[in-house]
Formats: sequence, structure tokens, C-alpha cells
Amino acid sequence: MDASSAPPAPRIWVDADACPAVIRDILYRAAERTATELVLVANRWLQTPPSRFIRALQVAGTPDAADDAIAERAAAGDLVITQDIPLAARVLDKGAAALAPRGEPFSADSIAERLSVRDFMAELRGAGVATGGPPSLHARDRQAFAARLDQWLARRR
Repeated sequence: MDASSAPPAPRIWVDADACPAVIRDILYRAAERTATELVLVANRWLQTPPSRFIRALQVAGTPDAADDAIAERAAAGDLVITQDIPLAARVLDKGAAALAPRGEPFSADSIAERLSVRDFMAELRGAGVATGGPPSLHARDRQAFAARLDQWLARRR
């Protein structure tokens, strides 16, 4: 296969509106270290470090615009960083991998259950029974994320 017909190198897509800054920093360093294209997608302007591997894509301010942009562009073999379970399901269907910022991988085996739990929790919040957001990101979460990211990067080499 010649270079013109080779499939594009896998990319990392980031649902950047809700991605913690510390996770973005880990991604920036990994993109530079491994020469991997990193695309941060958000409803707002994002400042990224100067790099030929890192870019930001600003989309319209509608609630699901970033998710839709990532789902349209992600391809088999890519990695998507997101906390959004429906987005993870969409990219898994396309053959991409999905990883939460806490280092939890989404998989075809677990996504249906995670969608059900998400919907159930939304019902509880709607009824006023459950409130609050996710707990703070801890050092062990950052370590888990970095380890899973390194595993994905090692497999693509």
C-alpha cells in the first residue's frame, strides 16, 4: 500500500467543554511526545499550546454541537475523550475508542448499562431525589487516565 492510499493516522478527539484542564495538559504532552493529532472541540474559544499536532475546533453554541461535531468526524481507530455517555455510544458504534477523563474506558459491552444508569439518574434528578455533579478529580483519576491513554498510544504504534 503506498502512502497516498494509507488510512489516516488515528486522532484523539476531546469533548473539551467539560474536560478538566489537568486532563487537557496530559493530552497536550502526549500529543507532542507521540506526534499524535489532538483535536479539542468546544462551544467556546480554547487557547491551546503552539503545536503542529494540537488544534481547537470551535462549534456553534448549541448544547450538543460539540458532541455532534465529534461524532461526525471520529473514525474507526480514533480515541474520543468524553464524559458524555451518549457521545461515547455514538463513537463506539463507529469503531472509535472512548475514554472518560477519570480513566474509565467505555466499551461495547458496558455502554448499554451505562446509558440506562445515566437515564435513571436523570429521572431521579428530575424528581429532586438526586442532586449534585461528579466528585472532584483526584490524583488517582489523573493517573488512571494517563495510564489508559498510554495504553491506547502504545497500541497504535
